[in-house]
Amino acid sequence: MSKPQIKEKVKLPHDHGKDTADLLSCIPGPEVIDNVSSAMKQLGDPSRLKIFWLLCHTEECVLDIAEAVGMSSPAVSHHLRLLKAAGLIVSHREGKEMLYRAADTGLAQSLHHTIEKVAEIACPR
Repeated sequence: MSKPQIKEKVKLPHDHGKDTADLLSCIPGPEVIDNVSSAMKQLGDPSRLKIFWLLCHTEECVLDIAEAVGMSSPAVSHHLRLLKAAGLIVSHREGKEMLYRAADTGLAQSLHHTIEKVAEIACPR
C-alpha cells in the first residue's frame, strides 16, 4: 500500500474543537481506498475467508483446498479467481498443477493478522 498523500487542510462547516480536519487531510487517496475495500469485500464471504486463511499458512492446489474446506473444485476455483483479482493471493504452476498461496503484500499480511485477532486464534506454527 502506498503512503497517504498530504493534502491541503480540509475546512469543515462546524468547528467542534476536534482534529477531524487534520485527520481528513491525511486520508488515503481513492485508489488505495478502492483496493482495500475490494479486498475486504472478498473476505466478507465465509468461503473466501476460510480459503484465504488457509493459504496464509500453506501453498496448495485446487483439489487439496477443496478437500480441506469441504467444497467442490469448481467452487474453489471461482473463489480463488476473486481472491487473486483482489491481490490477496498469488499462484504459480508446478508441472500440471497450479499452486496458490497468500500474496506477500502488506495488505494481505494485515488482513491475515486481523482475521486471527478477530477470531482469537493463533497461527499454527
